Amino acid sequence: MSIEELEKSIVEDFELFDEWAERYQYIIELGQKLPPLDDKYKVDENKIKGCQSSVWLHAYSENGKVFFEADSDSTFVKGEIALLINVLSGQDPKDIVDTDLKFIDAIGLRQHIAVTRANGLASMIKQMKLYALALNSKQSA
Repeated sequence: MSIEELEKSIVEDFELFDEWAERYQYIIELGQKLPPLDDKYKVDENKIKGCQSSVWLHAYSENGKVFFEADSDSTFVKGEIALLINVLSGQDPKDIVDTDLKFIDAIGLRQHIAVTRANGLASMIKQMKLYALALNSKQSA
């Protein structure tokens, strides 16, 4: 599925919830379903700067697509990164770099989190795009 199709699917999932508290719980549940990140990737090099919680992100390329794996010590942040992985993992690097991730505002995420969490979310997105850019450069070389 394309990034846009995945975003649309997430927005539709979130429309099933009337209250923000239900959406919040759903994000936590998504984080709980995220496969654990191998400890060998939980190193400073993979730690996202700018997050209040500890977040580790590992990226790799396979068949021209970028894949992400991540973990966090916060259940909610783990849910946020799970949402991003659901949309961006397995995509073409150029598509990752170029996307605006409109679903974040469409589901009300940015409006309902503290400024520190919003900064952390922005840092996660930035790092995923930087990984995609780097992997794209390697493929183009």
